[in-house]
Amino acid sequence: MPQTSRRRFLGHSLLFSGGLLIAGCSAPHVSRRRVLGANDRIRIASVGVGGKGWTDLNMVGSQDIVGICDVDSNRLAKAGEKFGSARRFADWRRMFDDLGNSIDAVTVSTPDHTHFPPAIRAVRQGWHVFCQKPLTHTIWEARELTRAAKEAGVATQMGNQGISHPKLRRDAELVKGGAVGTVKELHCWTDRPGSWWPQGVGRPSDRPPVPSELDWELWLGTAPERPYHPAWGHFKWRGWWDFGTGAVGDMGCHLLNLAGLVLDPADPTSVEALVADGANPETGPLRSHLVWDIPARNGRAAFRFHWYDGGLKPSADLFPGASYDGNGVLVVGSADTMLTNYEGGARFRTGRTYDDFKSVPELFEKYAEFEPSHYAEWIRACKGGPKALSSFETAGPITETLLLGNLAIRIGKRLEWDSRRLKVTNVAEANRFVRTAYRPGFVS
Repeated sequence: MPQTSRRRFLGHSLLFSGGLLIAGCSAPHVSRRRVLGANDRIRIASVGVGGKGWTDLNMVGSQDIVGICDVDSNRLAKAGEKFGSARRFADWRRMFDDLGNSIDAVTVSTPDHTHFPPAIRAVRQGWHVFCQKPLTHTIWEARELTRAAKEAGVATQMGNQGISHPKLRRDAELVKGGAVGTVKELHCWTDRPGSWWPQGVGRPSDRPPVPSELDWELWLGTAPERPYHPAWGHFKWRGWWDFGTGAVGDMGCHLLNLAGLVLDPADPTSVEALVADGANPETGPLRSHLVWDIPARNGRAAFRFHWYDGGLKPSADLFPGASYDGNGVLVVGSADTMLTNYEGGARFRTGRTYDDFKSVPELFEKYAEFEPSHYAEWIRACKGGPKALSSFETAGPITETLLLGNLAIRIGKRLEWDSRRLKVTNVAEANRFVRTAYRPGFVS
């Protein structure tokens, strides 16, 4: 990778002090509720403060944390010990009601099925939103949340922090600059679910008691009524369709970091599950291989997007001599093939290196510490700075594409997709998964 200029790394300190980016940046966002200056501290309410939520809370901890919420009282107590001035809540709806005008921005770090309800309400209130990946649980939610955020003019960011890694951003610049020629295929793979969480399993029949620290009714949220079980408890919920989006949703938003920056993998015309071993009405598959057709758009040629999980990987013939890691990305072009991952670090099939591409212009800012910078880009956008690179305008369409793959897994047929109408045109039964019904009381 070419040495990053001092000016670009100085951008890192400017980022945290509220300084604006320079040429090539998007128009600023302005909060409807309170106009924030570079030196103002944003008043943040955090929904979900355990697991990844703990990371998210700490990454924005330089701001004014006015409220913290979690359905697990142990996790809430831990967060409260560190952020003692924040009011504590088990129910995000009450937090929003009680704090109201004291909120400028919200972080949402909950199971997938409970991303949309607090995020859409926050957007409609005119509050800025940082939401974990995948952006939503259903395709319709992704479209609606993206539309609403744009209409509200709020600053947004999805929690796919690898998109802020300097090596990943340089890899994207090289693809955009023609290093591989015309992109023909994109291959992404992950070792999930593997030993990370169970998939390909049925619902257990025993009924263990609800842990005393957990408010099960609030955890269940919009999902269909069912009793508590640790099989879909903390972290393990990812594989269950009622709560998670499987390996595709969990890792897809990371592995499409490069594509999200320069390939615009939106509005596929079809998707097919070539492999979906063990998939059932309750959980995702043990392993899968999916293929999307991504149409040409904005001067970029059409290409095919392949997804593999559960230990499946692309053919070794695509990059002879390489040993594929557990997670990776191949960009197959007319002139070369790039092997990288969701945090960058390209190798080329022809043997070329970063040094051979010094003339390819830099398009994106790069920072010394990429993970804090991912949050800081959002904070800066909240204060009137340029749009964050994984704003919902980028994250929403990527989430739509990935979740369409889950429809193919669940239906077991090739699906033809009309993106404008959010409709599967050849298999009517698949459309019941585009938008799901909610238990009452969580989405207004």
